[in-house]
Amino acid sequence: MSHKQSELSKDVFIINELGLHARSAAKIAEIAVKARDQVWITKNNDETVDAKSIIDMLTLGCSKGTKITIEIESDSDIKIFNKIVHLVENGFGE
Repeated sequence: MSHKQSELSKDVFIINELGLHARSAAKIAEIAVKARDQVWITKNNDETVDAKSIIDMLTLGCSKGTKITIEIESDSDIKIFNKIVHLVENGFGE
């Protein structure tokens, strides 16, 4: 998936034991759908998917320890960006 340069971007690591699974992907998507613009998740600087899509995120196959990059197109979505970063950095509350 190609996308324009993001306004906001941060690398984080998946720290929960089960990795990025259906429940954790759903938590990200629930936040991401509130963004005005695009939200992306990139695995290991390689494959990029829409963070509003649970299925797309599951195709990344992110296990514990995987580096992902969270990107948001518009700085007007800073609160959403920060919520997603916080969620991942805190192991999705698991």
